[in-house]
Order: sequence, then C-alpha cells, then structure tokens
Amino acid sequence: MNIKLQQQAKAPIRQQVDKRANWIIIMPHLLAVKTIRQIPYGDILQARRQRLGKKDADKIPITLDLPNARGSHVSFACIKSDISSFDLLTLARKLVSTHEDHDAKELGIAVHGFSAGHSERIAEAMIAAVLASAAEMPRFKSKSKSQNKLQMIYLYGVKTAHEFKRTFAEAEGNALARGLSILPSNMLTPSDYLKRIRQLANENKWKLEFYDIKSLKKQKAGAFLAVTQGSPTEDAGIVRLQYTPSISKSKGKLALVGKGICYDTGGVNLKSANYMFGMHEDMQGSAVALGTLLALTQLKVNFPVECWMALAMNHIGPRAYKPNDVITASDGTTIEVVNTDAEGRMILADTLAMASKQKPKLIIDYATLTGACIYSLGKAYSGIFTNKDELIPKLVEAGRDSGERVWPFPMDEDYDKLIESDIADVKQCSRESGVDHILAARFLQRFVKNNTPWIHIDLASSNRKGGLAHIPTDTTGFGVRYSLNLLLDKKLSS
Repeated sequence: MNIKLQQQAKAPIRQQVDKRANWIIIMPHLLAVKTIRQIPYGDILQARRQRLGKKDADKIPITLDLPNARGSHVSFACIKSDISSFDLLTLARKLVSTHEDHDAKELGIAVHGFSAGHSERIAEAMIAAVLASAAEMPRFKSKSKSQNKLQMIYLYGVKTAHEFKRTFAEAEGNALARGLSILPSNMLTPSDYLKRIRQLANENKWKLEFYDIKSLKKQKAGAFLAVTQGSPTEDAGIVRLQYTPSISKSKGKLALVGKGICYDTGGVNLKSANYMFGMHEDMQGSAVALGTLLALTQLKVNFPVECWMALAMNHIGPRAYKPNDVITASDGTTIEVVNTDAEGRMILADTLAMASKQKPKLIIDYATLTGACIYSLGKAYSGIFTNKDELIPKLVEAGRDSGERVWPFPMDEDYDKLIESDIADVKQCSRESGVDHILAARFLQRFVKNNTPWIHIDLASSNRKGGLAHIPTDTTGFGVRYSLNLLLDKKLSS
C-alpha cells in the first residue's frame, strides 16, 4: 500500500482547496460563524447543511461539488467531539465512499474546530477508512475498469510526530487478512497458504516451522489429524511463526493462534448449500492472527510474538472422521466426536496445546467458530471469552475504543455438564442447541496449559453485508485493529 501522508497543523487556504479535486471536511456539530469562516467555502458548506436540514449530521455525510475550476468533490460532516469510535469509523467509511467514482490520486482531509486530542482521533479514523478503501482485494473479473490509485493524503488541521504509522501498519495487517480470506478455496489450499506464509516470513525475517501430517502423528495430535484424515491431499499442518525484536523489554512472549480451515463442507455432517456457501472464509481467524503479526512487526514492537496457524480442509469422503468416533489429542485428552461440522475446535485443541506448551505470557486465539455466537450478537460484534475474569473490563474497553466491538460471555464450570461424555474425557460439542459458543470456549480452555492467560475471540463479525465500521468490504478482517488496541493501549503485552 504505497500511499504517502503529508500533514499541516493549520486549516487549508483557498488556493490549497482549489488545487485538489477531492476533499473530506469535518467540523464540530455546533458550528460557530468564526469556525465556518476559517475554512474556504465554509459558507457554502453551511448553507448546504442548513438547506438539507440534516439532523443526523454526525451520521450522514453531505456531498457537493465546489464552484471552483476543478469542481472539487467534497464530503462533509459536522460531528460531536464525543462521538463513539464505532460511529466515527462508520461515518468515515461513508465519507470516503463518496469519492470512489472519482479515481482520486490525491485526497485532502481537513479537520477543523476541535481540540488537538479530538482532532487527532478524528483524523486517525478518516485515514483508517481511506486506507481500508484503497487496499486492493482479489478480483477475477475478465473485464475491469482501469482506475487511478490513491498516492497521497494531504491532512490539514492535525500534525503529529508519529505520522499515524500505527494506522498504516494496522491497515496493512487488515488488508492482508481480508485479501487472504476473500481468495476462493481452489486458490488457497493449505499448500497455497503455506507458500504465501513462507514469502511473508522471508520478507519480514520471521522464523518459520511447519508441523506437517507426519510430524503431527509423532506428536499424537489426534484432534487435528481427525479433521484432516478426510482430505485427498496431505497438505494440512500447523504453522509456527516467530518474531523476535532486536531489543526485547518483555520477559514473556505473546502467542497468536488462528483457525485456518481453508474450506468447510461440514464433513460427514454435511452443511446445506446456503450454509456451505462462503466457507472459503473459514480460515479468517488464521488470517487475522497473521495480519496482527504483520502489523506488530511493522511497528517493531519490543516484545517477542509467535503466530500459530492451524491449516486444513474439512472434507467429506470415505476416510472422513465421523460422529461417535473417539480420538486422543496431543495432551492425552480423549474426545468423543458429536458433530464433524465442529471441526474448528478440534484443530485448535492441538494447536493451543502446542502453543501453551511454550509458556507464553498471553495467548489470543481467533476463529470463525460458531453460528451460536452470530445468533447471540448478530454480525456487528464479536464474542470474547477468557480464563482470567479480571481481563474482562479491558477486553470490552478495547472494543469500544478501537471501534471493533466485542461482548464477553460466561465461562462458568457448570457448562461442562453439557459436554460430559460417557465413554471419553469430553464431548467435542453438545447435541443441544443454544450455547455452543460457550461450550466451544469451555472445550478449548482444556487445552490451554500452564495456567496461561488466554483470550478467545469468536469472530461473529468476520463477514457483514456492506462492511463494518471503517471497512467497506463484506469481509471485515475484524480483530487486527482490536488486538493492537488491546496490546499497545491496554498494555496486555507488557
């Protein structure tokens, strides 16, 4: 994403406005005459706002073309300084979308009339939305229109020393997660995925280890292998990536774990057509883990990070695992299979056991795991679970602050009664409906060893029609922005 940013602390002058064909302008909800007059064409913007009678000016952008030689296209909004992060990012996406048909090489953003802190927060949201929109996603149309690529953002009213480097790194990580997830499964098999990961590892100087089927058999990773045994090609496996900072100020490392089911048929418990469509994105958890690692690497964080990615397909075939099978995970836990469509928790079981064996300071896992979480929250929030109740306030706060919202669910021990087995240590899931997202979390917690602090994110909002917050595509890459807030702002990495 080769986009540059130029900052200027003052508001733009008329000559600067006339020079560029595309503008986003943000001013306070309660506009003073003095504030309006400090922005070129401010009287025209205010007149348009009053004429349209926008009561929800902080939610609905006003668009117009200025009466200058370029006919500069402007998207304009007046907002309250305490607007929530989610609403601010959503507005930013709408403001940016009005410029999509203009093929802008340059974009001006003016934030005016706010305190320095509020101005920076607003500018960050606008830049995040611009970068999310500019990211190229996979397309396979035989005919596609040529368009100019955005090359420069001119920011007025805000000038920072950090130059929004974190927002750029976050955008790279999110774009990676979305781009991988959008790829069809015939172009992202586990072996294809591994090739892409190797390339990224070389570019970013990550250490890479790949535990293939042969290696996992030696480790007796029966939960993972049960899912993969139906695949016609033995290309599944667990990837371990390691980022090591040049100077480390942390005694412990962070472990990111992701579910990477490149296609999910449901196995023997075959999905219906409507529920199978889109299952090439069942690997989005692994892509978010990888995108988060990329963002942290670009920011050169001073703590070590490992990224564990469980890559597999859930195929249907004569060798596929079946309900009532009893298998043994790498830690010796015996599991009674109930539903082969609950494959995500199976591959994550062995992956979490392997990751926690390394004694990290914190594990965060990401997975498009259960329909129950979507039924509970819809697709605007993701579900959050943890084995450390004291983390819950920070987990919720990170969602509110980042605009990638999460909601916590209970993890009480009595839920285990629903996954008690008569013949094994535990059932994979329950045949009763309603709380599968909680049961999945309780199941996974068994495989987190050494009392390691653990956060599980059930990605209910991984795909949402029309996008979510600042992300314009249905595939959201939810979790990268949230994780950076959690680790860097809430200091869970320290």
